[in-house]
Amino acid sequence: MSDNMAAPHCEDLCVHKEIVDRVDRQMPGEEELYDLAELFKVFGDTTRIRILYVLLNDEMCVCDIAALLGMNQSAISHQLRILKQSRLVKFRRDGKSVFYSLADDHVHAMIAQGMEHISE
Repeated sequence: MSDNMAAPHCEDLCVHKEIVDRVDRQMPGEEELYDLAELFKVFGDTTRIRILYVLLNDEMCVCDIAALLGMNQSAISHQLRILKQSRLVKFRRDGKSVFYSLADDHVHAMIAQGMEHISE
């Protein structure tokens, strides 16, 4: 770009104060945004996504998940611990067995919408 055709600087542009003020009032606090970023980091691991996708269909124990994904039980347990800490999965005991499932409909919706998004 020539000097005569330089791009305008931000201070040269009009700030739409009403929009900025409205969005600023609706903006979550830093702690909430940090927590949201941390949640999305959990989705950044393929193994955890595979586990969540498996649990979309039915609850399963660690042995079943490990067999289905072709992984060892300790690796699955480690990832389930992270998913539990992030409140994405829950568990229930049935005798000596522990069954895992998605924590709630929000998790189901996030996985389903993510799949829909990448399929477009």
